[in-house]
Amino acid sequence: MAVTDLPAQPNTQSVMQAAAAGEFSAMYQREYPYVGKVLIRLGVRAADREDLAHDVFVVAFRSWSKFDSSRPVRPWLFGIAFRVLRDRNSKHQNRFEQPVAEVDAVDGRRAEEIASQREALQQVERALGALELERRAVLVMHDIDETPMPQIAESLGLPLNTAYSRLRLARRDFNEAVARLQREC
Repeated sequence: MAVTDLPAQPNTQSVMQAAAAGEFSAMYQREYPYVGKVLIRLGVRAADREDLAHDVFVVAFRSWSKFDSSRPVRPWLFGIAFRVLRDRNSKHQNRFEQPVAEVDAVDGRRAEEIASQREALQQVERALGALELERRAVLVMHDIDETPMPQIAESLGLPLNTAYSRLRLARRDFNEAVARLQREC
């Protein structure tokens, strides 16, 4: 094709798609670790995390053109991760585990302190694991990720009052689970 055969105007749709793909790629690189943490917090087995993270970003890519870039991306990704997980959970029962985060020794902390911290973290993770997924998602988004309730409701497709109710119930259930675990020790 000769230079004179090129169209006078570039294909606007191709340019827009390339720009959107570049923006998505940058967001993917930046937010992949966050999605991994979300999946851990929601109790996804280590063997399933990579596949689920991939599924989350496939759904996100398909919806990228509808995403309002003036809004924070993390609640949007959390909502997608939650729905992907909920859909997979309904198809595959018993595919979740109690994640155990690793605690590294920093600044020469004694082994006792590390063991105590690891035990406390495991207890929190077991208590979170006792919650229903819908309640756990709201609790994690609000109390760990510090996402405002209106964004949580929007991300999870819930009425705002339902989101507040799930948070209240999740906190109650979490406290009961912690108390039960402490009695067992």
